[in-house]
Amino acid sequence: MFDIVMIGHLTKDIFKVKKCEHTMPGGAVYYSSISATSSGAKVMVITRIALEDTESLSEMIKKGVSVSNLGSKKTVTMNLDYSDDMETREITVSDLADPFLLEDVKGINGTIFHLAGLIRGDFPDIMISHLASSGHVALDVQSVLRCEKDTILSFRDWPEKEKYMPYITYLKTDAAEAEILTGTTDRFEAAKILYGWGAKEVLITHMSELIVYDGNFHRFPFTMKSMVGRSGRGDTCFAAYLSWRLKHNVNESAEYAAALTSLKMEKSGAYQGTFQDVQRSINPGS
Repeated sequence: MFDIVMIGHLTKDIFKVKKCEHTMPGGAVYYSSISATSSGAKVMVITRIALEDTESLSEMIKKGVSVSNLGSKKTVTMNLDYSDDMETREITVSDLADPFLLEDVKGINGTIFHLAGLIRGDFPDIMISHLASSGHVALDVQSVLRCEKDTILSFRDWPEKEKYMPYITYLKTDAAEAEILTGTTDRFEAAKILYGWGAKEVLITHMSELIVYDGNFHRFPFTMKSMVGRSGRGDTCFAAYLSWRLKHNVNESAEYAAALTSLKMEKSGAYQGTFQDVQRSINPGS
């Protein structure tokens, strides 16, 4: 029995920042699994990458993540071109991996099922209701909003949003994605709308803070000293929240997630600290 089962593609990310280029593993499951494992959760990742890229799984495995690679003809390859301040980016896709099927999650036991897709079509919508019968579903709305055509990514509204929202316990979005879903630029109003459609706990990340709405608002700032580790911010934050939420209340989990994410953003790559580091940053005198 796993605390969190994550379903999504590991990626090969090619970063371009200030005319410098480097390649490293990426994708929601990469950042999320290491964040959650570092927070004490027992994590399984179900992914699909090409055989020649299996070395990319090594960091997750070394961190204690159980990984099941179902295989794919290709590995998702993302090209990320960042602005100098690391806040905005342009993303194109060179390769796509094979999608996930309902049969891929049969017989898997977990408390939380985190659907960590990258692009609409990574998994069928019906997987949401299917998994909700076995545990709590956590959905990153990027999975259902981001579309790919001819290597270009764009965001489009999710036609089935009101049908599937009641099956979702934990919903993560950023301010821009929340506007696409709800039509409002006010992220606090957007959180209320998403909650009204049936999501139990709505997380909205913004460059300055994390807000969580469960009928009440819980707000905690991001306090990073630099943005060098900007990539993976939302994935890291969501997984930190989910892992802490297993044994803590909403407010404590939101505070923890914002603090861990702040530490992560100060260094490139996945979070490399411990949950004790996070606790010390929350209570520096303890």
